[in-house]
Amino acid sequence: MPHPYFANDPRTMRQRMEAGDLYLAEDAELAAASQRAIMRAHRYGQLWPEDRDAAEAILADLIGSLGEDVEIRPPLYVDYGRYISVGAGTFINYNFTALDVAPITIGADVMIGPNVQLLTPTHPLEPWLRRDKLEAARPIVIGDNVWLGGGVIVLPGVTIGENTVVGAGSVVTRDLPANVVAVGNPARISKQLP
Repeated sequence: MPHPYFANDPRTMRQRMEAGDLYLAEDAELAAASQRAIMRAHRYGQLWPEDRDAAEAILADLIGSLGEDVEIRPPLYVDYGRYISVGAGTFINYNFTALDVAPITIGADVMIGPNVQLLTPTHPLEPWLRRDKLEAARPIVIGDNVWLGGGVIVLPGVTIGENTVVGAGSVVTRDLPANVVAVGNPARISKQLP
C-alpha cells in the first residue's frame, strides 16, 4: 500500500529524490541501488592500492563523473555514487563520506582532508514524517581549488567558492564565497585571500 503522503503523486521514489522532494528512504529500488554502491565502495577499498587498475575501474563505475588524475584514498562511503562529480586533479584523503542523495559537485584541483563529510540529506522537522522515514536532499557544490581540512562537515545546500580554504573540524552551514578562509562551528570567514 503506498504511503498516504504520495497518494496523488505518480512519480517513483527515485524521481522524487532526484527532484529534491520528500521521498521514502526505504524504497526497494533506492535500497538496492544504495546497497550496490556500498558494495562497490567496499571492493574499491579492498583492491586499492595493490591493484590500482582494478580499483580505478570500480571507482569509475561507482562515481557519476570522475576527472583525470583524481586520487581518492579508501575507505570511501557513499549513498549512491552516481550523483557525485569530481573534477580533474582532485585529491581526497582517507575516510571520505559523501551522502549523495542530491548531486555533489567537486571541482578541479580540490584537496579534501581525512574524515570529511559532504551531507546532502535533509529530514523533516515534523516527527510523524521522520517516523515514516521520509527525507529529502539539497545539492552541495565545492568550487575549483578549494581545500577542506580534516574533519570538515559540509551541510545540505552549501556552495563553497573557488580557492576557499575551510579549516579542520569546521562545520559549513551556509554558502562561502570564493577566496576566503573560514573556520569554526558554524564556519565563519576569518580572512580574505589575495
